[in-house]
Amino acid sequence: MTLDFDKYAGTGNKVVRLLADDLQTSREKAGRILTAVLHSLRHRLTVEESFQLMAQLPMALKAVYVNGWKYKESFKRIHHVDEFLDEIRTEDGKTAAYDFGNNEEAKKAVTAVFRTLNLFVSEGEVQDIVAVLPAELKEFVIDALGEKRLVL
Repeated sequence: MTLDFDKYAGTGNKVVRLLADDLQTSREKAGRILTAVLHSLRHRLTVEESFQLMAQLPMALKAVYVNGWKYKESFKRIHHVDEFLDEIRTEDGKTAAYDFGNNEEAKKAVTAVFRTLNLFVSEGEVQDIVAVLPAELKEFVIDALGEKRLVL
């Protein structure tokens, strides 16, 4: 078996490029946004669901997803999209105000991340993820993805 890390990097760069194009921003900012959203999403999923999601992510995104993960750490339950956005800002750290701005800008950024992930994750897995989310967050993700799945 040959390891082709260039291929993994290429796919990871493609994801970031797609997200940056969608957000009309730099790749650096898109990368921070992607990381913060993935890390916040994993707080909402069970370990088993996280593994199922990771199985479908491109290798580079798997690395982003697990970076710094303390899977035995418990997280407070959230019920509202605004709480999820606050969690994302916490994950983003010092650049959160620049990367996410107000809640409307943050919702656009998170929507773009879900649209981008939708290109790489099966419809069944998306449905599994949505099923475990709180009602308001579930509705937000469904709206973010729209009626049709995008496929590359």
